Amino acid sequence: MTTLIIVIGFLLYLILYFTYGKKLESDVVMASDDNEAPSKRIYDGVDYIPARKEVLFGHHFASIAGAAPIIGPALAICWGWVPGLLWVWFGNIFIGAVHDYLALMASVRYDGKSIQFVATDLIGKRTGTAFYWIVFFLLILVVAAFSAIVGGMFVRTPEIASAYLWKILAALILGVLMYRAKMNFYVATIIGILMLCAAIWLGTLKGVPLSYTGWMWVFFFYIVIAAAIPVNVLLQPRDYLNSWLLYAGLLIGFLAAIFAFRGFEVPAFSSFAPVLMGGKPTPFWPAIPLIIACGSLSGFHSLVASGTTSKQLTKESDALFIGYGAMFTEGFLSTIVIVSIAGFGYTALQNAGVTTETLNFGNWGAAFTKASGGAKLAAANLFVQSYADMVNATWLGFIPTKIVKVIAGMWVASFAMTTLDTTNRLARYCVSEMALPLKDKAAGFYSFLTNRWIASVIPAAIGVWLAASGNWLIIWGSFGAANQLIAAIALMTGAAFAAKKLKSSFSSAAVIPAWILWITVTCGIIWFIVVVQPGAIAAKPVPGWTVMILLCVMLLLNFLFIWDFIKSKAYKVD
Repeated sequence: MTTLIIVIGFLLYLILYFTYGKKLESDVVMASDDNEAPSKRIYDGVDYIPARKEVLFGHHFASIAGAAPIIGPALAICWGWVPGLLWVWFGNIFIGAVHDYLALMASVRYDGKSIQFVATDLIGKRTGTAFYWIVFFLLILVVAAFSAIVGGMFVRTPEIASAYLWKILAALILGVLMYRAKMNFYVATIIGILMLCAAIWLGTLKGVPLSYTGWMWVFFFYIVIAAAIPVNVLLQPRDYLNSWLLYAGLLIGFLAAIFAFRGFEVPAFSSFAPVLMGGKPTPFWPAIPLIIACGSLSGFHSLVASGTTSKQLTKESDALFIGYGAMFTEGFLSTIVIVSIAGFGYTALQNAGVTTETLNFGNWGAAFTKASGGAKLAAANLFVQSYADMVNATWLGFIPTKIVKVIAGMWVASFAMTTLDTTNRLARYCVSEMALPLKDKAAGFYSFLTNRWIASVIPAAIGVWLAASGNWLIIWGSFGAANQLIAAIALMTGAAFAAKKLKSSFSSAAVIPAWILWITVTCGIIWFIVVVQPGAIAAKPVPGWTVMILLCVMLLLNFLFIWDFIKSKAYKVD
């Protein structure tokens, strides 16, 4: 079964990239290298810097993926393996990849401006203002969610933390070689890969024994600094190394799934509403987009595409490979996660201390929730253990288990940390664009607020403070709600871009799934606010009420956006 599912997934993504994707590029967006990219036309040495296609793919993928294509599918296993896999495949193909590519190209055609700016121009000023605030709140929740996930992982597995810190050093050295010393790109790549291997090996030797609170302080200072310095100092070389980590992990996982020839231990379907979020029965609909985001579709992707990626794109023909291809790659990563847990998750939970008597096929959802929500095994570690077991079950078992676990853990940690500082950089852009009305009225305050260091501190402080509460399942659900709300709004903006700017009939293909997603996500947020949040508030009132207020405000702004969208008829071709 592992072999069959992984082959179907691989062929599905490969075929659709060269058919549906290429048609989207040529007939809808009409990408042309004759149009000079903003990275060259508005070069500033800090944010607008052209990057090689391979390097930018690494940055873009690592930024959009974070830990979400791993954590989300791992949590969705509580419903069984079929529901999550179908959501990943269909959501990725019909919504996620189209959403990402349209957001990237819309930003490129708008001089690297954000998707919120595009919405302001195409739909209306009030709409853009509402969109900006929704995005800003989402970015805070992203910082909170990924800080909590990585902090917990670093505490449980100090070796992964150590390996990541060594990788940061390797990225800084690679950046000097590539951009200061002007070393041959391929020679620098080989040196970078060797340094990455050394970082993983050094990580297995000695971990970093730091507390959860200690890591929160580290993350705060790290993401402020990383978000404010030029992108080619750390962001580009680190994410290029991340891409090689991705390739290695995907290749090992693909081969392991192919040769495992293993039936699935996890049931295809367990229950429509197993206990998961906040200890409450969690219905597959409308809760699924709150659990699986990036592996299927994610509004955060539109923020990355229109925030950092569009400012580094060298030419328009690179956009399909980066924007569309990265989303397909992420879907394939989530497929590997589902296959590894479905094939080896039962054993992984037993190895984590869940007894045979407690864990059986009939009560999979309840047993999984107990294990993943408690101290025994978090969702990320379930993937790490299952992935290692899958590799060891094949001829790839010659790779030491400790190395395999660190590689799997580095997937989660590296992509999540990349998302953290990229998010803070996007929040900095957001603060700067939101403050534009103050430029003439209060020039001094505007200059202070848009200072790249000050604008980086604001979202970092609020997000890390929320993460310090440690209630990561609540934070994850609220992040998912805000994230998918952005996805629906961004896809509608993409439809308006296709209709108004490109004069394409494809706008209907974007707006129909956007409406389906909007209805689902809106119902999901209401369910989350009514059912889950009261328990979070009772347990920890201050962070609980903070999340509740953010979600309620976003929900109100969401209805305002939809009203303006319908009234403006921006999705119709003139």
